[in-house]
Amino acid sequence: MTRPVRSRSVFGCFAPAPSFALLAAGLALATPNNAVHAQVGVDQAAAALTLREIGPAVAGGRISDIAVHPHDPSTWYIGVGSGGVWKTTNAGTTFTPIFDEQPSYSIGEIALDPSNPEVVWVGSGENVSGRHVAWGTGVYRSRDGGQTWESMGLDASEHIGKILIHPDDSDVVLVAAEGPLWSAGGERGVYRSDDGGESWTAVLTVDEHTGVTDLEFAPDDPSTVYAATFQRRRHVWGYMAGGPGSGIWKSTDAGASWREVTTGLPTRDMGKIGLAVTPADPDRVYATIESNGGQEGFYRSLDRGESWEHRTTYISGGTGPHYYQEIEASPTEPDVVIQMDVFFQVTYDGGATFDNLETGRDKHSDNHALWIDPANPLHMLGGTDAGLYETFDRGTTWRHFPNMPIAQFYKVAASNSEPFYEVLAGAQDLGTLWAPARTQTTEVVRNEDWLFPMGADGYGVAFDPTDANIVYLMTQQGNLYRSDMRSGEAMPIQPQPAPGDPAERWNWDSPILVSPHDSDRIYFASQRLWVSDNRGDDWTAISGDLTTDTDRYTLPYMGRVWEMDALHDNGAMSKYATITTLSESPVAAGTIYTGSDDGLIHMTTDGGASWTQAAPLPGVPERSFINKVVASELDAETVFALADAHKVGDYAPYLFRSDDRGASWTSIRGDLPDGELVWALQQDHEEAGLLILAGETSLWFTIDGGGAWHRLDAGAPTIAYRDVQLQRRDDDIIGGTFGRGIFILDDYAPLRALARGVLA
Repeated sequence: MTRPVRSRSVFGCFAPAPSFALLAAGLALATPNNAVHAQVGVDQAAAALTLREIGPAVAGGRISDIAVHPHDPSTWYIGVGSGGVWKTTNAGTTFTPIFDEQPSYSIGEIALDPSNPEVVWVGSGENVSGRHVAWGTGVYRSRDGGQTWESMGLDASEHIGKILIHPDDSDVVLVAAEGPLWSAGGERGVYRSDDGGESWTAVLTVDEHTGVTDLEFAPDDPSTVYAATFQRRRHVWGYMAGGPGSGIWKSTDAGASWREVTTGLPTRDMGKIGLAVTPADPDRVYATIESNGGQEGFYRSLDRGESWEHRTTYISGGTGPHYYQEIEASPTEPDVVIQMDVFFQVTYDGGATFDNLETGRDKHSDNHALWIDPANPLHMLGGTDAGLYETFDRGTTWRHFPNMPIAQFYKVAASNSEPFYEVLAGAQDLGTLWAPARTQTTEVVRNEDWLFPMGADGYGVAFDPTDANIVYLMTQQGNLYRSDMRSGEAMPIQPQPAPGDPAERWNWDSPILVSPHDSDRIYFASQRLWVSDNRGDDWTAISGDLTTDTDRYTLPYMGRVWEMDALHDNGAMSKYATITTLSESPVAAGTIYTGSDDGLIHMTTDGGASWTQAAPLPGVPERSFINKVVASELDAETVFALADAHKVGDYAPYLFRSDDRGASWTSIRGDLPDGELVWALQQDHEEAGLLILAGETSLWFTIDGGGAWHRLDAGAPTIAYRDVQLQRRDDDIIGGTFGRGIFILDDYAPLRALARGVLA
């Protein structure tokens, strides 16, 4: 089925949304005595409420792949890890999103048909194995340069590593399917099509835990193909980065059959493997191999992959090899290879030595994609966690493209400033960002309106409700700061354990809360809850451990508990058994709820003097991550809970309400579809049944407390919203997306009218 794609150009400034006055007037007229009400349903009404994007484009976001038209060097296709596919026909002056209507926003691979570059293949599902990645819905093809798309199957692959199209026969397509990250099974391995993707055959499979992450044709003979198999598994408690299924395989019949090659390769378990070949010497094959015990590193074959030489123990570092560990070889210089890493690494001697390609000051770090111009290998495009860069001198200098609003936001907050409130947002690898929700300029919010008060990864954020210049923000692992926007001073205020206390376990995204009853009182949580009554100058722990206190290394991956010298990779991730969410009742001071990453909810009604563990959420898998607990705006007895089990392979939305402070729970999932993870929720402060939900593909709302849910996505692409906040003075909805910036619905009063039965 071919689906048309909605397109728009993006230049780094964002226009205002249409007025909702006409809609509001229409709703007001929709009375039982007026025929209009019979013709307008809730979904139709919601479709008239257009979200307004405010960026930022200046910050960029994670790029997963780059493809350049071989006959038109001004036409580029850019895969965004969690922001769809973008196209430019003017070498980056403007970009247009061309994949917005498809079911998946997560992109792993883009490939152009060598025989007809207007045929574009996209592999959905990002091919890094990070704690925050989304999954895909298979392989897609466009026959018209991205104007329309067809789903070509492999829906259960979830993460695509590579797509190869035979240079002499467009009907022959090979796909490297990594398979599900959080569970066994799915579609894993190399899949081959002989009919242009109409059907697929699994031609290389290892087991239910092992997929394929990379593929390469021999440059002079497409009947010779190399593949890297990859065994891995991630859960909330950790990441197992490899296993006995990982290895290198070779085909001599264009991928129809395969055999493993082992001579000279590691004998220990391997993890992620990146491959590269070069037309400068077609007999050479390069591999960067994650392993341990001194067998990890860079390998070279001079005989088309039959035997290998260990050149160095260097592998990608930083967040971990799984996050990078790809290589690109120069098309003209056989000894030059560039490896994705925190900083691009380059070897000029076939892998014997590596050094930084860049200074680290000319561009953002965390590199994931690289295109080398075959006509001029000094000209390259680089994809990072902060967007796209271009160099004409092999990385000595770079220029950034600040015109794709693809930032990945975890948390958002809104101030009470007048006449326009400000937005504060914590972003993946971009730090914490600040901007006005609108300005008096024609463009409303421009790149130059955005400020960056903190670097690193940005997470929980909050404004002092009485002084918008005082903000709370943090970097990963609970490094909490109080910052004054006037002076720029940022004071570290993370609570510290007393002598003899156990060490604090901070979640990567630790929860911060300003009390709705006292703006000087803030709450912050590790495995226990802390309170400060003077904006973080002093802290008191008001709970014991509110988690299961489980040692992550005692928990299983792939059906067993692994040895300590296995390929555990837990360096760049959260501690385990931590508090993830907090809420204090706006109508009952001291009634506080916590939720943890191992599935527990606790509550206190006396400010922490005593605690009660809530009843288990019915039907929710053990150790599910509690994304949110939200105390009702209107009822001291009511609380909402959002649970997430996708990291054990369960993609159902788990959404509950309790009317007895957690003693019992009722599902309010309603008609939310499978796959719609629920990240955050807000309740209207006037209509108890009006709830706003941040979901995996859209914002949603319900006017009946969760019986029926409706999308709120006019003007927005398919995208995950990791947070949603209400600016209650202005009745605005603020959605923080994970890959397309921030969207605002100006004045949601029409939704309140719907909740009051204006269409009844």
